[in-house]
Amino acid sequence: MSDTIITSGSDTVPENVTMPKAGLFAGRQGRKLREALLAYVFLLPAFLIIFTFGIFPLAFSVYQSTLKGLNKIVGTYDGIGNYVKAVGDLAYILGFWIAFFCFFWAIRALVLVWREAKERADKPWLLLIPAGIMTSGIVLFVTFFFRFLPEVLLIANAIRTAKQGGAQESTSQLFRQYLYEIFFQTQMQQAFWTSIIVLLVSAVATYLVFRAIPRSPRSSHYFGSLLQAALLLVGGTALLWFVWSSVQLAYTQALENGEELQIWAQTVTISAGFVLLGLSWLLWRSANHRSSNLSMAWRLFAAMVLIAGAWLLIAELPLAAAGGDKDWFQGLLNTFYYSAGSIPFQFAISLMLATFLFQNIRGKTAFRMIYFLPYITPAVGAAAVFRILFSGRVDAPINRIITALGMQPLGWLNEPNGIFQMIVGSNVDLPAWAVGPSLSLVVIIIFGIWTFVGFNTVIFLAGLGAIPSELYEAASIDGGSRWAQFRHITLPLLSPTIYFLTLYAVIGTFKAFTHIFVLRTPAALGTADTASVVIFDAIKRDTRYGYAAALAVLLLIIVLLLTAVNNRIASKRVFYG
Repeated sequence: MSDTIITSGSDTVPENVTMPKAGLFAGRQGRKLREALLAYVFLLPAFLIIFTFGIFPLAFSVYQSTLKGLNKIVGTYDGIGNYVKAVGDLAYILGFWIAFFCFFWAIRALVLVWREAKERADKPWLLLIPAGIMTSGIVLFVTFFFRFLPEVLLIANAIRTAKQGGAQESTSQLFRQYLYEIFFQTQMQQAFWTSIIVLLVSAVATYLVFRAIPRSPRSSHYFGSLLQAALLLVGGTALLWFVWSSVQLAYTQALENGEELQIWAQTVTISAGFVLLGLSWLLWRSANHRSSNLSMAWRLFAAMVLIAGAWLLIAELPLAAAGGDKDWFQGLLNTFYYSAGSIPFQFAISLMLATFLFQNIRGKTAFRMIYFLPYITPAVGAAAVFRILFSGRVDAPINRIITALGMQPLGWLNEPNGIFQMIVGSNVDLPAWAVGPSLSLVVIIIFGIWTFVGFNTVIFLAGLGAIPSELYEAASIDGGSRWAQFRHITLPLLSPTIYFLTLYAVIGTFKAFTHIFVLRTPAALGTADTASVVIFDAIKRDTRYGYAAALAVLLLIIVLLLTAVNNRIASKRVFYG
């Protein structure tokens, strides 16, 4: 009997010869690993850019918001104090609810993984091991980073002191020297290498688990979901502990000062109100699917009762926010006025202009360019022109025009009174939110409309161009009027464009700064200062870096909430054809 075996075709290998083991990058699995590593190498520069200009500024803002001190980037630790100064006791409630949503989304991610794995008969639960180890590594690295960062920020003071003491080294040499000394401190080295080792262990564990479990194209998806759930659980726990300890500290200080706090009572009351509001919404939605009129009426009645109860409980919000910053709340109100006053008019005018320019008319290219010019005009120069046109002087251009029409001149940019208050008269006592935007803010709204109408028009034109003309021809043959075609064809097929512009406009109006800063006047008494301007004043005029960072984080939370609401609404109303 021959001592050889057939391997492939006519190739033979002696039985006593040991075949070399396949390498890590051999075979189909090795090719996939090489491709994955190559993809991550190409993605590394993008990740570094996103981390440097996106994740790091956000993380640093959150860190800075926990510090206090004038003219100090690295101030003393104050916990949640800056948020309490901004929104009062509402800061504690907000912290608890953010922690709750972290737990909610983590549990939701785990439930989705469990359902998908059960449906497809997968067994991804071994991936919890590398996901947990990687989460620990990320937490340890973040801990090291926030230990290392304050020391680095203090290098500037050390260099200044060394220069005043007669140091001969250059600034760059001193910076490298101090940075080296900080990084190679014993505690820093322990924290850094511990996090690196844990991350490397998690990478090895991930590789081993992926080899151990049955191959599945969904393994990466499972791992990502489990890692996300682990990070959310850790983040929610850390935030819950942070807010809890801040509440305990506030109660301790109040007891020492002989004061009485209502933080726990307000938290429970307002949270119960929002829970009732959520239940009423679920009942209201379920009423549409009832076949019995009595069942539908009962659910609607129960929903209305819950709404009334929720309103009574949520009425504690003004009391919880009473200790907050009045300028900040005024800035938020002005921001809502600016957003609500500019976006609807922008869309209405832009859609009308786009519909006209989409027709076969002469010179439509020139008109498109003319309408787009305000968007590319430098904002500072255009705002300076508006400042002259809408000046509060009697001889200002706009005042001359309205005077020629027989009306009284107005203060425009110098007018702090709300437009609704001006309409009904100063003798009528209106709530603060009902007086409307000040006339000064109305001018800024007009500027925003003038600036963005051209941009929206161009985007609407692109959306109109994507609608097949055959749909309009079929509708005309069926006897559909122009209005019916616009309502049942144009608007539904423009819904993705409207969704994009709405998202862009809401974020843009809440972040608007340049033209508002140029157009604001001291005579307006802060009624034209939006949230971004209040943040700028806190950091530039008052040099309260920690407080400005807290306001920026609060504004980010508001924008995220509005974006989530917009996505929720758009998910049911946007038609992608």
